[in-house]
Amino acid sequence: MLSCERTTDRKLNFFIETVRPKDTVQCYRVRWEELSPDIPVEHAMTYKFAHWYGGALSAIQHWPISLSGQQAPKPFVTSDIISNRNEFGGILESYWLSSNATAIKINNSVPFHLGWNDTERTMYFQARYNDSPFKPSPGEAPCAELSYRVCVGLDITSMHKYMVRRYFTKPNKVPAKAMFRHPMWSTWALHKTDIDQEKLLAYAANIRKYGFNCSHLELDDRYSRRYGEFQFDPVKFPNASAMFQKLKTDKFLVSLWTHPFVNYDSDNFHTCVERGLFVMEPMGGLPALVRWWNGIGGILDFTNQEARDWFASHLRLLRSKYGISSFKFDAGETNYLPWKFSTRNHIRDPSTFTRRYTEMAIPYNDRAELRSGYQSQNISCFFRPIDRDSVWGYEMGLKSLIPTVLTISILGYQFILPDMIGGNAYRNRTDGNGVLPDRELYIRWLELSAFMPSMQFSIPPWEYDNEVVEIARKYTALHESLVAPRVLELAGEVLDTGDPIIRPLWWIATGDETAYKSDSQFLIGDDLMVAPVLEPGKQERDIYLPAGRWRSYKGERFDIKEPLHLTDYPVDLDEIAYFLWV
Repeated sequence: MLSCERTTDRKLNFFIETVRPKDTVQCYRVRWEELSPDIPVEHAMTYKFAHWYGGALSAIQHWPISLSGQQAPKPFVTSDIISNRNEFGGILESYWLSSNATAIKINNSVPFHLGWNDTERTMYFQARYNDSPFKPSPGEAPCAELSYRVCVGLDITSMHKYMVRRYFTKPNKVPAKAMFRHPMWSTWALHKTDIDQEKLLAYAANIRKYGFNCSHLELDDRYSRRYGEFQFDPVKFPNASAMFQKLKTDKFLVSLWTHPFVNYDSDNFHTCVERGLFVMEPMGGLPALVRWWNGIGGILDFTNQEARDWFASHLRLLRSKYGISSFKFDAGETNYLPWKFSTRNHIRDPSTFTRRYTEMAIPYNDRAELRSGYQSQNISCFFRPIDRDSVWGYEMGLKSLIPTVLTISILGYQFILPDMIGGNAYRNRTDGNGVLPDRELYIRWLELSAFMPSMQFSIPPWEYDNEVVEIARKYTALHESLVAPRVLELAGEVLDTGDPIIRPLWWIATGDETAYKSDSQFLIGDDLMVAPVLEPGKQERDIYLPAGRWRSYKGERFDIKEPLHLTDYPVDLDEIAYFLWV
């Protein structure tokens, strides 16, 4: 052990300790604890000599991580990157992995801030309480401690397997098999908040009319009169009971959108204030009003058991009254908390709030959907990246999908819902005619989604033409016959190993520079490689084949002892290139 207890001007605790090697992995514990309050601790780490993965989702997602500009260390906490595009995303873990088989795991107790300087190719790990939403425990001096482990192994894949088994929780069950086999259908991108009883029933009828399967129908925002209420708007849904009975008769399961907010004009707002169910101002005397994308209100305090019980009771009532199968749990990120706040039970790390919110999905995890996660791998439900824009690029577009899914996988979340096919068709963030996503974009998105663990439609294929409908039928059938059986087998293994279902190419090609940088191909397990077309106007693409014996979807065989680059490989508009290990 190397240790130090004093600098020239103050006392501190610092040590680097070698941990007894395990298998082929050597780890080092690093700890620097300031004994004087309000002094930050910062370590600089170069990323010049390797490719790095992990950390957090971001609005512009690359694989491997690509940092730009200079950023002073900022709180490493979950955020909504639709409204805060320069912040860290809603799924986040303080874990990084590099191509030189080095892994770093920051201890959960650290008030962790992350910064970088791309010119110097340096990241800055910082611990501090000053000017930060992190808070020491009551009665504890704000003395920062930066502690983490650095582990080094033989190769990146075995290194990651070691870290996952050591530091991540794992799901304890696999969600409903139908979620993997059949697409879910959401009302959101098609109808936004202009949904009503007539439109929902028509949407369901068209799913059957055009011959599609459905794991469940998702009724999104907005079915209540005000946000924070749990009754159906009698104008938009004049006979909700009959509507749900009709859907049940037609063999549709239905999930509902929900969120942690209660707006000030809701009938429930006064109740929550009187009972102290909201996150409070720092002194604890008044509820902290927050602004979110649908207004202003309070945010439920999920560290408070009474608030958890109140929220859960309303979800149970919806389930018992209407037969609701599950819920889409929206939001949960810490940027919806005030900069300074108090909760019933103290939390040092604001992202613990995200963890407490995700726990509300546990009773519904067969079909539940979450968009935020922090130390939430054991919640055992589907996690999705935040809403994608209907564009081609890396900023929340089609090209971001593979880097995003790979990052979520490396962070330990394996049951992934890759968001809606074609994106969300938001105004001014849609390639196409301004109403529907571009037709070619929609088709390429559909093809890629067919090779993800689950599929989700909102804008339906029949909004385009018969050819798009046929392509959609083809790929939902291929997903059910080829992809889902593999994914379900791998999902069962996740419970024991935590290994990714969707894997980067370097998983089977360690030491290969091309594999380290590939962000447009991926593996399902070890034996199915996928190479979608992600560029507009293209019906060909370059493909990298790792060494091995492969058979293409066209029947071609490749028995290669070295990696092979296929240049301008033809891929028609109704095709996606994939290769099976034989």
